[in-house]
Amino acid sequence: MSVQIAPNQITWEKLPEDYILPDDPVDNINQPPLAAALTESLELAGRLPANALAPTNYGICATVNGRIVVKAPDWAYVRSISVPREEVIRSYTPQLQGEIPVIVMEFLSDPEGSEYSTKPTYPPGKWFFYEQILRVSNYAIFQPNNGDLEVYQLDSSGRYQLQNPDDNRRYWIGEMELFLGIWEGTRENRTGYWLRWWNREGELLLWGSELAQRERENAQRERQRAERLAAQLRAAGIEPEE
Repeated sequence: MSVQIAPNQITWEKLPEDYILPDDPVDNINQPPLAAALTESLELAGRLPANALAPTNYGICATVNGRIVVKAPDWAYVRSISVPREEVIRSYTPQLQGEIPVIVMEFLSDPEGSEYSTKPTYPPGKWFFYEQILRVSNYAIFQPNNGDLEVYQLDSSGRYQLQNPDDNRRYWIGEMELFLGIWEGTRENRTGYWLRWWNREGELLLWGSELAQRERENAQRERQRAERLAAQLRAAGIEPEE
């Protein structure tokens, strides 16, 4: 005899002011810099509009069968909120306060693999919540220690399907018009694997330190060009103007 499971009743209700959100610390020291790096390059490239959200370890809410569910992905991106920013300081409820996130990310650290949990009963697992409740188009699971990146996208049946990277080992996130991929190097005294953004033309979205380094290199090349020109003028018997 087959058992039919009743569909979930999903509503989008404001989180009560007295609702106690989890106050757990992040799982490890890698999570804050990884998340900050993703956001910084978007902002510096002009890819973070004033009404967008790029939260990290921040509660995203839904009410499922009359019970509040809150999950806090390690990083997420919401293209547009529809309420003043002060109304989403504690948490964010899609549909009620703005759009569904276009991508959520988890930085793998839980040996029990909770990022893959499809548990449908309360409280639902992360995978189930992102796929079946929120219906987030893109779900990325990143292993910082070895650089493994899995990107899942909702298919026409509303299920996550593992995506294949392109020839550059990057994944196209259509809603953001950006590629997501892995970069290896050093930032903020951490050497290892990072998640980075590339635009449609394959250009890397730079961090502030990289932009500053580029400016220093450009200034150095300009000084060298000016010095060569001055030397040529002097060789021709012309004293260059200061």
